[in-house]
Amino acid sequence: MRFMIIVKATKESEVGCMPEEELFAEMATYHEELVKAGVLLDASGLKPTSTGWRVTYSGNQSTVVDGPFSETKELIAGYTLIQVDSREAALEWSRRFPNPAGRGKDASIEVRQLFELEDFGESASMERFREMENRPRD
Repeated sequence: MRFMIIVKATKESEVGCMPEEELFAEMATYHEELVKAGVLLDASGLKPTSTGWRVTYSGNQSTVVDGPFSETKELIAGYTLIQVDSREAALEWSRRFPNPAGRGKDASIEVRQLFELEDFGESASMERFREMENRPRD
């Protein structure tokens, strides 16, 4: 089972403020523990939305809107992707996640389970996804 631990953006992360060294150290220790346990798939911080864009769709039309975006409570500052045997294991790892804003500050993370191909029924489209999943990577 794969789970994404989503770090919510803050006003500070959206203006590009880097965390204190103490927080980097805590995050490094946490992620080293994930590696030792063999459950870390990927992790990264995201640059502020001022460097990104959104694509919005209306009917058959799409529109590109450059950042920044103002509602920080709806934005993501980073993520950690883990693969564990159960929801309970994911919950335990997420409880150990360091406060992403730093000790004593208000922050939140969100944890979401990823769909697996076996969650979907059999169809020609799903078979195409299964073939992509099994292709060798460069």
